Amino acid sequence: MNLTDKFIKLKADGKKWTVVTSYDYWSANILNNTNVDALLVGDCAAMVMHGHKNTLCADPEMLATHTRAVAKGAPDKFIITALPFMTGKKSLKEGLETVEMFVKAGAHAVKIEGGFTNEEFIKTIVGMGVPVIGHIGLKPMHIHMLRGFKVQGKKQEDADMILVEGMMLEEIGCTCVVAEAVPPNVGQRLSKKLAIPVIGIGAGPHVDGHGLVFQDMLGLTTDFKPKFVRQYVNGADLVTTGVNDFVSDVNDLNYPAPSETYLPKKKPTPIKLVAA
Repeated sequence: MNLTDKFIKLKADGKKWTVVTSYDYWSANILNNTNVDALLVGDCAAMVMHGHKNTLCADPEMLATHTRAVAKGAPDKFIITALPFMTGKKSLKEGLETVEMFVKAGAHAVKIEGGFTNEEFIKTIVGMGVPVIGHIGLKPMHIHMLRGFKVQGKKQEDADMILVEGMMLEEIGCTCVVAEAVPPNVGQRLSKKLAIPVIGIGAGPHVDGHGLVFQDMLGLTTDFKPKFVRQYVNGADLVTTGVNDFVSDVNDLNYPAPSETYLPKKKPTPIKLVAA
């Protein structure tokens, strides 16, 4: 059974998929011991890891570096790496070299935004034996055309076009499809129409799985919170408290304690010689 057939069976069995982003060894190492199904090395690393305003600044070398770290930390997880802006647009050779770089770095699949302009490129990747995850709905690489990160598919004609694009991605061999920032009825419609799983990022409850950004779900990002994000931990407060407690302990001479220092070895007790 190939991976696409496996995903279709999981969907038929009602198995919901979960995906969380990861960009470094320490987070991947923790996530490797969780029940999450897959890790995404997304191009949003440009934003959450490097401080850029959008995903357009991600490049192959950046994402390959993050993929290597994640692969080392999470050897038991299915790893997906996003293809960055302009991949495959300049030349097929350059696009395939990026795919090769990511697979050699440890990715098991690649994610690509959009299908209408990537049809032949996706077919070639699939033909190489590399699973492809399609990405429809809100496409962060199109933010200048969309005038920001905005919900897609509110109008009927737009919803219909998203469905057509999803069907096309399935037809040309995608393993599954990510639907981002679409109304629940659009996510449900996609899930019912496609045999392959639909993973939602803000796509309502009726899709076949859900994904979140690691920093968002743990409350580590403090400047922006998308509507669909549920924070399971207030990570920013935990980190702030921990660091401030450390500073207080140092200033109050409570750190380090004797048990946290390397004490010198005791001098050996001299041996007393007793005369016979």
